[in-house]
Amino acid sequence: MTKLQNCLEDFQIYVGTYGKYNSGSIYGAWLELSDYSNYDDLLQAMQELHQDEDDPEYIFQDYECSEFFIKQKLISECHLSVNIYEIAEQINNSDYNLEVIEAYAECMSYYHEDVSDLLESLSDSYYGEYSSDEDFAQCTLEQDGSIPENLPSYIYIDWEATARHLMYDYMSSNGYYFRN
Repeated sequence: MTKLQNCLEDFQIYVGTYGKYNSGSIYGAWLELSDYSNYDDLLQAMQELHQDEDDPEYIFQDYECSEFFIKQKLISECHLSVNIYEIAEQINNSDYNLEVIEAYAECMSYYHEDVSDLLESLSDSYYGEYSSDEDFAQCTLEQDGSIPENLPSYIYIDWEATARHLMYDYMSSNGYYFRN
């Protein structure tokens, strides 16, 4: 399996045509994007599937993929971006898995015109994965030296309040933390 297939591994589309749909047929087939090396190969498969029509207008009657692809407007009922494979390759070549990228995109209100800009700003602000804001606050403050190593055992830190204050400068989604 190639790296490209990792990002598109669970991405599949049910491809029909508006002509068939308007005639009362939902004939089509599920196509897995990872089975094709690029958009042209996928397009050829769609053309072969609907070769009984002269100029088929494709409809993506259903699709299963990461929310990232939907919210980035790369797929809809009547659209599949010709850049989908290039964007998947950028994601696969980044230092982050799709879950981290999706979490960051969610924090940033999703849509970015240029995914490479999204990945660059992600790399500048990613802090890691933590189980809670309190865990994040404690790890971050201990790592940056804000909490002395020899803190006496009789001193307690209210991590909930500390995390609440610290989170003004950070954002999180699905356990992933980023600097604002």
